[in-house]
Amino acid sequence: MPDRPEVTAVEIARLAGVGRAAVSNWRRRHPDFPRPVGGTDSSPAFALTEVEAWLRSQGKIAELPLLERVWRLVETLRDPAGHPAAPLVRAGAVLLLQHREPDRWAALAEQPDTRLATALPRALADTARTVFGPDAVTGGGAGVGAGIGADGSDGAAGPGRPGLFGSTELDLARLLARLTAETGPAAAYEQLLTRYAEANTRQLSPTPPEAAELLAAVAGVPATVLDPATGLGALLLALPSTTDRYGQDTDPVTAALARLRLALHAPAADPAPLPVDLRPGDALRADAYTGHSFDAVLCQPPYNERDWGHDELQFDRRWPGGLVPPRGESELAWVLHCLAHTRPGGLTALLLPPTVAARRAGRRVRAELLRSGALRAVVALPAGAAPPYGVPLHLWVLRAPRPGDDFRQVLMLDAAATSPGSAELAEGGRDKVRWPELRRTVLDAWRAFDLAAREGLPLPEDRPGRYRTVAAIDLLDDETDLSPARHVPPAAPPGGAAGLSHLGGRLTELLDGLADPGTLLPGPAAGPASGTGAGGTGGGGPVVTLGELVRSGLLEVHSSGAGAPTRPVGTDPSGTPVLTDQDLVTGLAPGAVLDRAAAEGTPLTRPGDVLVPALGGGVARVVGPDGPPTGAALGRQLHLLRPDPAALDPDFLAGHLRSTAAARRAASHASTTTRLDIRRVELPRLPIAEQRRLGAAFARLAAFDATLQQAAALGHALAQAATDALAAGTAEPPPAP
Repeated sequence: MPDRPEVTAVEIARLAGVGRAAVSNWRRRHPDFPRPVGGTDSSPAFALTEVEAWLRSQGKIAELPLLERVWRLVETLRDPAGHPAAPLVRAGAVLLLQHREPDRWAALAEQPDTRLATALPRALADTARTVFGPDAVTGGGAGVGAGIGADGSDGAAGPGRPGLFGSTELDLARLLARLTAETGPAAAYEQLLTRYAEANTRQLSPTPPEAAELLAAVAGVPATVLDPATGLGALLLALPSTTDRYGQDTDPVTAALARLRLALHAPAADPAPLPVDLRPGDALRADAYTGHSFDAVLCQPPYNERDWGHDELQFDRRWPGGLVPPRGESELAWVLHCLAHTRPGGLTALLLPPTVAARRAGRRVRAELLRSGALRAVVALPAGAAPPYGVPLHLWVLRAPRPGDDFRQVLMLDAAATSPGSAELAEGGRDKVRWPELRRTVLDAWRAFDLAAREGLPLPEDRPGRYRTVAAIDLLDDETDLSPARHVPPAAPPGGAAGLSHLGGRLTELLDGLADPGTLLPGPAAGPASGTGAGGTGGGGPVVTLGELVRSGLLEVHSSGAGAPTRPVGTDPSGTPVLTDQDLVTGLAPGAVLDRAAAEGTPLTRPGDVLVPALGGGVARVVGPDGPPTGAALGRQLHLLRPDPAALDPDFLAGHLRSTAAARRAASHASTTTRLDIRRVELPRLPIAEQRRLGAAFARLAAFDATLQQAAALGHALAQAATDALAAGTAEPPPAP
């Protein structure tokens, strides 16, 4: 491993908030740019200290963020021959010491490095024994379960290096203490785990906290819970720390990360050892909890596994009546596994792909779940609720059958249904899921249905367009398709004919409010046809680039790059909204809020700012009453331009950025994606009074275009609502013309 932190060109771009092409340009144009110290010709690595010093000398960063410095040390500790997440186990063990025994850490931090190098591993071992029990220590170091040593090494290797920390480990421990002082130990670890998950999307797809909290709420208040595909422990984390939580994961290092994560989120005052038991191993092939049952089992299993153990598990006792799930139905194998570990009357909830409800190969297993009364609900969620975010997943809820229980009804709930007035549940996209409405819709329907099932009460009335109770026998046919969309009737248009009339009135009002196009069309320019009139930049008139305006102090440019860390807006309605490039293009309200850990130092929009997508597309909007909101943070792929209003009119600037000429001249075509090089955009040099005159004309055209788009969307909604009403027989066709 390297003896000092290294960064690649992509990581340098992240540090400076620019694209990778900019880093390549710096290497070519600046002879003093740091030389590679490792890597390959196609992906060179640079010394972080040298890069940081160069960026600071060029004024491109003021200081490397603390989180970035911590992450670089984590990367430095990574052994190319070992597990990529092993240093995160080491970091988590240090954070756990700082969380549970802050006084002991404070005393250790005063020690010189020669003493701390041996004292810190011993302290981590003591903390692990206290928090997780005596079996937590392996390999002579402070293990965190699953055979992982305190420094992230394989505990099975025996005693040795875990008893001595080097200078890099000690530097990491001290930086983690600073990060903990800023954010708290749990938040610090969350940031590190997020960075790791983002860099390893093929290996990890963590369940988002909102989806995990939904499954936990469906489960109620169980005393014991199992997650047989724990991953980073998101589902178990959604439960109270006093719940006895059990889990299993194929990767022992991932299991160790999850165990540390749960411990860091538990209050430091919680009595030890904590009720957390996470074990390594393949839950299907090597069940670590054979013979154990739990009050609830929550799971988002791996999807589309072909080699899940079909051949060697032919006679497994988890398959009811010897009904082995087909080789291509790994998800149903997980359903049966979870059900086998649920006590009679207990609850199982899984997030599954929608194809599991309809694939022909799995119809016999689905039929058995219906006949036994185990399957209680299938909920269609909107796309973006959980990974893979482009797929509208289903939530399956089951109860382990009890002797004498003859309840055979299934709740079909379409929480992703699109109907007038419920578009907030069907927008899709990770940042567009309206979690408060979605949570209320699912829990209200499920709790009413479940109460009726358990207490023998009348079932809740069906709600067209949202949910319906279906007898199990009515679902047993040649397909046994459990897709809610097939069984929930569409909702009638709200208000019937009166509702349609209201939509028509709103459309007429919008169209009547459109300005006469004749009053918006510009007249012939005073200059030549080449474009040298009042606003032209195509001829010989004087022009200035935005880069020159930045250097002269008349314009500020803030580029968001990948954007600040966010959370869905439903988790914190009072949080700082985050605008994305898609929000800007579509005109929708922000669907996410700024992560609290990233709030400090993040630029927020002000009246008169101009927002432009990094990919261009002829979109530029001025922040104000009729545009993007004030006080919003920048999401991904956005430029914020802040002109000096005494020298540069915002509407004039936005109008030129929307022009075809600006897009052509300033666009970069270095790859298959066209990007707008904002600093190359040219503006004509005009007096501020002339800018404002042209800016007012640009603003009227922008308002005209926005009204047209609203009218088009409303017209489509009206046509669809009228079509649905005629098809449902709730409205009569108009008289023939």
